[in-house]
Amino acid sequence: MSAILPQAQALVSGLQALMPSVYQQDSLQALLGLFLEGQGSPLPEHCKTKSASALSRFLNEYKWPTRQVIRAVRQAVLQQILSQPRVGRRPTLQVILDLTTVEKVGKFKEFKHLIRVYNRKRGLHLVMLYLVVGQWRVPWGFRIYRGKDTPSPAKLGLRLVKSLPKTLTQQFEVLILADTAFGSNAFITRVRKLKHHALVGVPCDRRLEDGRNVAQLHKRGQQLRLLGLKFPVHLSWYYFKRSDGKLEKRYVLSTKALKGSTITWWGRRRWGIEGFFKTIKHRFGLHRFGQQTLLGVYRWLVLSLTAYLLAHWAHLHLEGGGARPDWGEAAQKALELLLPLMALFPLLAEIQRLRPLAKRYGLDINVDWCKM
Repeated sequence: MSAILPQAQALVSGLQALMPSVYQQDSLQALLGLFLEGQGSPLPEHCKTKSASALSRFLNEYKWPTRQVIRAVRQAVLQQILSQPRVGRRPTLQVILDLTTVEKVGKFKEFKHLIRVYNRKRGLHLVMLYLVVGQWRVPWGFRIYRGKDTPSPAKLGLRLVKSLPKTLTQQFEVLILADTAFGSNAFITRVRKLKHHALVGVPCDRRLEDGRNVAQLHKRGQQLRLLGLKFPVHLSWYYFKRSDGKLEKRYVLSTKALKGSTITWWGRRRWGIEGFFKTIKHRFGLHRFGQQTLLGVYRWLVLSLTAYLLAHWAHLHLEGGGARPDWGEAAQKALELLLPLMALFPLLAEIQRLRPLAKRYGLDINVDWCKM
């Protein structure tokens, strides 16, 4: 893990180099600094080095290459993952798909067609692809679900899977983990055509070719044929504890021949993305965008995800990935290691604010600094 910090520093420098002016480089640093405060409220008005209007123009108006920023981040991710030594059989790449809602209230005229009610939640509905391999946790990409009569979450998920580069998928055995929203025959068939394996949730009333449904099965891991599916699959289940304390039986289908206990184990692994959703929202402010343009919202989401990656890398650099991260601490460490001026400016601003009070008590504090 010793090479992580230099690679993270190189990424931050590379992102700044993509900005067309020094002014925009400073704005990028300021925004990443806000996200890396790790308190879940990276609002532009809280910035100590740039005005809220300057950051708003950076997100919504200025011409800087958003797609090149995404490519640079992905390239850094690939470099890190593929550079790790491997011994033995081909390792598994967990590709977790799920849909999360960035809940919003109010009116958004520029992209009102994207703010919809789905599953009784109003907001922006994101289909997210999240990679897990070894100690690495990587949000690779997202698509916006636009509601009825548009591509379903399962179709959007397939597009995300197809976006994975061959340099990555050829090095790993790809296992797609997803919930029941992605358990359609079409989704499972397409994953198989891509030569990947799928392990997805299925509802209890899913029919078999012999007329039974999966709720009538009593043996974990048995091979069976689902109605409308042209190849056999394997099924197991586990008990999920709901928020009310009750246990709910969840069924899991695997296109790979695995023991029932192994299918159950992998089925539970899908829930790792739920922890990521909580972290990215409540620590890195994914849901706190207030931009009035689609470009501004898109850039906000990209920078929030980038800040999460930087904090994750800082945690791996310091802890080696063995311990569960304290995301507030990891974000602060990333800020200090990768953007040290952004860590110092709030302190200097506070000293400047309290200077008159210090003088009243005979303390004369002189700090030479200027805002960016």
